[in-house]
Amino acid sequence: MKKIFVVLLGLIITAQFVQAQEPVAQTEWKNQKYSMFIHWGAIYSTLGGVWEGKPVTKGYSEQIQAHAGIYSDTYGDIAKQFHPEHWNADSIVLLAKAAGMKSVVMTSKHHDGFCMFHTAYTDYNVVDATPFKRDVLKELSDACRRHGLKFGMYFSLIDWHFPQAYPISSSNSDPITPEHHEFNKKQVTELMTNYGPVSEIWFDMGSLTAQQSRDLADIVHRLQPGCMVSGRLGNDAGDFCVMGDNQYPDYKIASAWQTPASVYDETWGYRSWQEHGKAEDKAHEKLEGLIKVVSRGGNYLLNIGPRGDGSVVDFEKEVLLLNGAWLKLNGEAIYSASANPFDTTFAWGEVTTKPGKLYLHLLQQPEHGTIILPGLNSKISQVTLLSNGKKVPVKISSKDGNTQLQLPADFKLADKDIAVLAVACKGAVDITPVHLLRHATRLNRDNATPLFSFSGIDYESYYRSEVGEQWAFTTQHPAALQLVYSDAEKGKRILLTLNGSTKEILLDGGVTSPLKNDPASLQWGPMYSAGPFWSGIDGTHGSVKDIDPSKPWPNNDNAAWTLHSDWKNDAPIALTADKSVAGYILQEITAPKAGDYLVGFNSGDGIAVYLNGEEQLLHNNPERGGTQSEVLLLSLKEGKNQLVAKFYSRFAKQAVVGINRNVPQVLYVQQLPDRVSGSGKVEHCVIRQANPVSVHRNLRMPNLAVVLDSK
Repeated sequence: MKKIFVVLLGLIITAQFVQAQEPVAQTEWKNQKYSMFIHWGAIYSTLGGVWEGKPVTKGYSEQIQAHAGIYSDTYGDIAKQFHPEHWNADSIVLLAKAAGMKSVVMTSKHHDGFCMFHTAYTDYNVVDATPFKRDVLKELSDACRRHGLKFGMYFSLIDWHFPQAYPISSSNSDPITPEHHEFNKKQVTELMTNYGPVSEIWFDMGSLTAQQSRDLADIVHRLQPGCMVSGRLGNDAGDFCVMGDNQYPDYKIASAWQTPASVYDETWGYRSWQEHGKAEDKAHEKLEGLIKVVSRGGNYLLNIGPRGDGSVVDFEKEVLLLNGAWLKLNGEAIYSASANPFDTTFAWGEVTTKPGKLYLHLLQQPEHGTIILPGLNSKISQVTLLSNGKKVPVKISSKDGNTQLQLPADFKLADKDIAVLAVACKGAVDITPVHLLRHATRLNRDNATPLFSFSGIDYESYYRSEVGEQWAFTTQHPAALQLVYSDAEKGKRILLTLNGSTKEILLDGGVTSPLKNDPASLQWGPMYSAGPFWSGIDGTHGSVKDIDPSKPWPNNDNAAWTLHSDWKNDAPIALTADKSVAGYILQEITAPKAGDYLVGFNSGDGIAVYLNGEEQLLHNNPERGGTQSEVLLLSLKEGKNQLVAKFYSRFAKQAVVGINRNVPQVLYVQQLPDRVSGSGKVEHCVIRQANPVSVHRNLRMPNLAVVLDSK
């Protein structure tokens, strides 16, 4: 497991639309909210982060074999010492239950390849290679059933012990050989067959082909239809997406998702020399993490690393039980709760909701004791402190469409205390969005609220994908709906949801509508390049607004932009590439007057386009390798415009890219039978792809717009 950077941005999704589409198993999984993760291995837990009498400070302790450079036979011999006299599966499950967790997910096999279950395909397992000779995964599965918790398992897709596997690398995002893939398929079949109902299987690492990812997902869904598959299987084959380790996105995600966190950010497996600090401080930190994740619509998977003798570290147990006590009093605001229904965040804390109720999680004292709930139209019947049910005498007022709660003067949060105010509404929770388009005439990517997921071929190429667009708007007059799009969208199918009613629409061409522009009047300047830089798909290495190509970029430690007088538009450009790098092309466009122009782009493994510092396009290439082409509608201002294209490479040694001017300047207008009332009430529109390959796959319809025609 590795860390990943997540860009922070707030948004809101249409929860009713998402819930209407999801299967029962997914709904049940999402309602768990909080689960226990267990990293326990016969060898790495026995070593406890120590090799040859010295702490191994590099990397996570469960990967000590790689970080300490231990020979495979020497490492394997440690299994002969494994006899966990304190292991008790019932005790582990009862701890999870007391902690308020709803499922337990344990490592069946980590990267070292040692199996904590009895497998028929290698003797490198807990039954055949240790004196303990017990299938601890089976014991845990049985204990979960006895005590009413869901059971899941982690499975490493890379294996440092399998003879035909790819050698150990620094990234762990390694190809899976055909022999290794067959081995994985056999072991996943065992796990889906011999361990009772499985709530989720947590695949991790590797860089699989699309077919390999589909093979494993198909095995799981065929043998365990109710089992959720983690997104780290790669190639968008997962049922839920997974954030980076210990990462808390500051935006909502329009698909099922999870944050994996460890009691210690430094390790997942047991580390005998780990510094602990105060349990109260750590419990507060992890409780805040749980609340942040649930308020954004996700699940929280919190890890412990038992010792090699099977016992749980006292500090970790105390952290779990402290938060279990909080959940016993406040769990109503967590379990089965929905994400923050406001399209804004709050300095004082987080919000979750259930029908007719808002739960205000006070992570800190509200300034001046005042809580403003923007756009809340519902009348409040009462406010209570969730932990004891006592009524809080708040003063409730309304101003400028906002509801204000004034807390009593003696309401003070104690240190490390997180209080939850339960706000009961008269009827349903009704909120007017802050980001409301008033008197809207056109809905497009510039004024949309994006619906995000997490997409990628493998861990190194994951990025925040945009899977749909949403608008909340009003109109002054009744209006018919028209769809406007380019050749990039023509022939695709969309799901259009208008005020809760969804229909599938084929973008079949409509009426041709030439753009009112003059491409010949544009002056295209020379091209400059920067990079290559080590990179992911999203994000930039520096500011892409008002760039001076003669100066170092992205900072003074780098070179200035390189002028390429031989690079031309409408011709292929070969960029030097490598694994996980990106290069930039900068070009200035001078327009005699403002106008919309279609511009073409060729790219490799991923592309991001910025105009005058604003992001216009971002997506990967879901097909490993090769090139992709598209057109993008750019709104040029009068005078000089700066166009920056970031070209990402994950696999190729050379990327063939291009910026193309010779693009037909034509859009299509397709009339719909739908209308909006024009009564001034808030209307809602959502666009997503119909029958997508994956719910995590990018929409890739940047030029699609909805025109509200009131003529």
